[in-house]
Amino acid sequence: MSEPIEDASLSGDGAATAEGADVAEAPASLADAVAATAADQAAAMSSQLATMFADTGTLARAIPGYRPRAAQHKMAEAVANAIAANDTVIVEAGTGTGKTFAYLVPAMLWGGKVILSTGTKNLQDQLFLRDIPTVRHALNVPISVSLLKGRANYVCHYHLERAQANGRLASKQDAAWLREIARFAKTTASGDKAELAAVPENAPVWQLVTSTRDNCLGSECPNYKECFVMRARKEAQQADLVVVNHHLFFADVVLRDTGMAELLPAANTVIFDEAHQLPETATLFFGETLSTSQLLELARDTVAEGLSHARDAVDWVALGAPLERAARDLRLAFSKENARLALGQIDADPRIREPFHETLDALDSALSDFVEALESQAERAEELEQCHRRALELAQRLAAWRDDRTAPTPVPAAAPEDASTPVGDDEATPPPQPAQFGPDTVRWVEVFSHTVQLHRTPLSIAPIFTRQREGQPRAWIFTSATLSVKGNFTHYAAQLGLDRDRSLTLPSPFDYAKQGLLYVPRDMPPPNSPQFTEAVVEKALPLIEAAGGRTFLLCTTLRAVQKASDMLYDLFAERGLNLPLLVQGQASRTELLDRFRELGNAVLVGSQSFWEGVDVRGEALSLVIIDKLPFAPPDDPVLAARMEVLQKKGLSPFAVHQLPHAVITLKQGAGRLIRSESDRGVLAICDTRLVEKPYGRQIWQSLPPFTRTREADTVIRFLEGLGKREAPVTDAGADAD
Repeated sequence: MSEPIEDASLSGDGAATAEGADVAEAPASLADAVAATAADQAAAMSSQLATMFADTGTLARAIPGYRPRAAQHKMAEAVANAIAANDTVIVEAGTGTGKTFAYLVPAMLWGGKVILSTGTKNLQDQLFLRDIPTVRHALNVPISVSLLKGRANYVCHYHLERAQANGRLASKQDAAWLREIARFAKTTASGDKAELAAVPENAPVWQLVTSTRDNCLGSECPNYKECFVMRARKEAQQADLVVVNHHLFFADVVLRDTGMAELLPAANTVIFDEAHQLPETATLFFGETLSTSQLLELARDTVAEGLSHARDAVDWVALGAPLERAARDLRLAFSKENARLALGQIDADPRIREPFHETLDALDSALSDFVEALESQAERAEELEQCHRRALELAQRLAAWRDDRTAPTPVPAAAPEDASTPVGDDEATPPPQPAQFGPDTVRWVEVFSHTVQLHRTPLSIAPIFTRQREGQPRAWIFTSATLSVKGNFTHYAAQLGLDRDRSLTLPSPFDYAKQGLLYVPRDMPPPNSPQFTEAVVEKALPLIEAAGGRTFLLCTTLRAVQKASDMLYDLFAERGLNLPLLVQGQASRTELLDRFRELGNAVLVGSQSFWEGVDVRGEALSLVIIDKLPFAPPDDPVLAARMEVLQKKGLSPFAVHQLPHAVITLKQGAGRLIRSESDRGVLAICDTRLVEKPYGRQIWQSLPPFTRTREADTVIRFLEGLGKREAPVTDAGADAD
């Protein structure tokens, strides 16, 4: 892997030629002068960074507990070089490298207008409240910083007033929360719901007091001047450094509705932290989705606005009823919950095909009638006009989704070697009939307990993302702890249309061989066996006992989470083990993690949401158990269509796509174990394909270099020998992933 070119010319840094110089020689002299200027600047930046990151340097003097790292300094230089050259760089920085400081220092010194995009809102808050103020203080630079989130994170005055006037709430608890929010709205400067701890972030009442792109009145809103969303966007436009998240970034690229439309053109530097999430997030936003929830919300909003502004014009309840009924009937066409079905799969199953297309026809008709009826009332009030616009847009989206049905359905993709058993499920599932419509998209349906989503998804986002990055020269920084397979960035770079050679891998400073064990148990059934989860729990129980709890059990499916947790409840009771058992779904992720840390001897059973972005240091976590290698199930509609495209190109879908994706995901799960230089523990992976399949070597060689064993006794002795450990050393130069 090569590092960014250090002496790339800087745009806009010309140099005057000597008076009277020969005209023919001017271009060469000018080029030499520009190159010399760039080289001088690169040298000056390198020297300054060396001073910043030295053991007695700027950061060490200003930040208690800071310790220098060669890898951190090297990453800072790579970021600085990319900024100077308006270039792109991909940096995989192992846990503990201190990548946050490594990109913040050059960004604050030379980045100009910086957009910093993170994986989650929690990481946004951490950067804005802790890391950025720390570095800004250390550097003593007058950088203005703004935090910008999606509109659903800010209280909406208009919808708050409407919810209070409506008075129809589901429970007394919702009414109490609504009063808390009303008091908060009068005192807060930001309106960010994260500041109101008294009301849970996932409380249903938030949907009533925040706006969406569909129901925001914009400049026509009577509360426009006090709007928290508009205030946050204005502050972001004026700030030197703006902290956003990936969903917000890509929502704007598609919708131009997040305030980023004004931000991105002015940006000199764009930094993506937790950049491994970008391909999935970008795919979500570069596609198109229509949900029955949107239609139900449209019907409810229209009825509410009609009764408020034109009560006697029509029977508003009767107007909305057919659309609501049709939307609910579409959900009833499916019996399964949480299903992901390609259109080819639906059409191949007569039990689903006829109900689906009949209810889809009825929905199309009901939406058309709704649009026509609303058109005659739209001029009665701006709020009704907006409902009409929403109805038109949703009708156009439904028509566009349905129009693709005339395209030929492709031949089903064959299952790749070693992927015939989807690791994302507990039962073998035959390869699907991927519904690929046109050369670039696939249409599919996702079914949840109460809603149905119609998706149209691009098979590759690389061309789209490449077009978004073209235009105004700027630096693009992509960083995470998990971007490569054994240092090879081919898979990641291809997904986003990046140059894989503009990348570098920086190892973690942790001594993994001494700090941890990698354990693969013997005598496990195949991952597709109905008895597999039982076998995982049986192998896990003695390890959990030896560790005294302090365990994450990470599963690849929610079904396995439920099955494993039910078994552990019974086994703990039988053996008299007084170990707290926390299960995904019992509370929010934040609440579960707080309880896990506080208890100190808990066992947490979770699925995908606990594989990344989780930082538990010290004694509370000594054992991470992963049930299966996280291959995406081959019956996933988008994956199946991508596999078919690769096969047509003569490539192996398993080697080119499925295996690299599984490696990067597994690295995230493995990264939960060792979070500091004093942490010790065991990573147990219960999938014997890791050692029995030819590709297994490539997988474990991509993991941290733990000492490896297959002997349970060795693991138990290691866990029992951990004993009481000292609290981890606080290191201000380190960060999470």
